[in-house]
Amino acid sequence: MNQDQSRSILENIERSSHQDLSAEVVALAVAYARIRVDWLLAERSVRRDLEDKRTRAHDAFIDSLNILSRAESRFGGDIGWREQLGTDRKRIGDFACQVHALLGLRAG
Repeated sequence: MNQDQSRSILENIERSSHQDLSAEVVALAVAYARIRVDWLLAERSVRRDLEDKRTRAHDAFIDSLNILSRAESRFGGDIGWREQLGTDRKRIGDFACQVHALLGLRAG
């Protein structure tokens, strides 16, 4: 997934009429991305300890995307962004990292 695709998906999420759910998606994306980087930079012994935390954060992020998508669908909102994102765990995790990067660039 390239940065333009990620930006488009993020903008659709942020336009949601369910702002509380949208904010949760973004917060969980950032939390997961931080853990993913911590895991990458950690020593092997520490990585084992971070595995469960990383998986739980990833699952929570995916759940938040699904919850927002269902809420949007119930009220006739556009869920094309969720279909575009797909179900591949790595792709969804990469998207979380893209969200973190895009927010960092916005803040600059």
